[in-house]
Amino acid sequence: MSKCIMLGVDVHDATLVVKMATDAQAPETLRVENNPDGRRRLWGEVRAARERMGAGRVVMAYEASAQGFGLCDEARGEGFECHVLAPTKIPRSPARGRQKNDDRDAQAILELLRGHLLAGNKLPAVWVPDAQTREDREIARARLDVSEKAGMIKAQIQMLLKRCSMRRPGGTGKGWTNAFVAWLTGLTNAGSPLAHGARVALASLLRQKSALDEEITRVDAELAALAEQARYAEPAWAMKVKGVGLLTTMVVLTEMGDLRRFTNRKQVGAFLGLAPSSHESGQVDDRKGHITHQGPWRVRRALCQCAWARIRSDAKEKAAYERVVAKNPKHKKIAVVAIMRRLAVQLWHLGREAQIKHGCFADAA
Repeated sequence: MSKCIMLGVDVHDATLVVKMATDAQAPETLRVENNPDGRRRLWGEVRAARERMGAGRVVMAYEASAQGFGLCDEARGEGFECHVLAPTKIPRSPARGRQKNDDRDAQAILELLRGHLLAGNKLPAVWVPDAQTREDREIARARLDVSEKAGMIKAQIQMLLKRCSMRRPGGTGKGWTNAFVAWLTGLTNAGSPLAHGARVALASLLRQKSALDEEITRVDAELAALAEQARYAEPAWAMKVKGVGLLTTMVVLTEMGDLRRFTNRKQVGAFLGLAPSSHESGQVDDRKGHITHQGPWRVRRALCQCAWARIRSDAKEKAAYERVVAKNPKHKKIAVVAIMRRLAVQLWHLGREAQIKHGCFADAA
């Protein structure tokens, strides 16, 4: 059996702290700068160690973070195996939290990797999306981000009106109608009931809202163009169900990626963090708690909005919601989560079938 070099890496903005060991031997520590020159030095050290020790495999692991998957791409490009670990699934003792440093973090990752390679322990690794999926999801995330900022501006305007004891006049409809916006614009004029400071603040908020509305239009055009690409066109079309718009469809497709990697609905619910947590003991079993909230929160947010739209507009979904509410009248959120999970599984089925039929991820194989 050939030797295996294992690397546990603690990743930071400026540095990489590496614990490198061969099989069960004591590790050596490497510290390099987290820049192209530093990483080239690391790969050179690893190649030299592999040649020196006659190792057949090089396997590396590090925790997922805001650094993204660039380090994983480089490692795999060098011919090394690389795993990106989920921080929320790594066991951490209170003692370790009180004695935390970079060396211990890198050593802990190395020991997880050793347990996986030498003893067959399960590794808490995350799915690493291909480069194209990562690029595509930036567009959907940008659209969600702009929408969230626009929602915050609207809330600020409403709070400003409340502070100034201003009430919406009749004839302006409901929501952000043109008549309502025209009334708000009129309040910024010198003759309005608002004082000078409030007029200045309202005018500023309206300008910000207008700019964000224009940005939403621009990003929507980019999102629509993305949805027409070969990878997404057929799944996006198949996932057109009542209450689900293009934004939700593209958020699901870009965040979940290749839907073929899920084999059943339980895996879908677990990945999206919509599965209930479990609290069991020797005396009490099958005790369920709140949902885990693991996985892509953007998908949960989009599904929540769609769930409410379907509850309001679809008699079947409304009946399903009311059945769950009847069992838990004080916990209506449980019913909303149930609708979200039903919708997620439905979209997965539709999108997966389309991906299989049209070979949408053949380019990522």
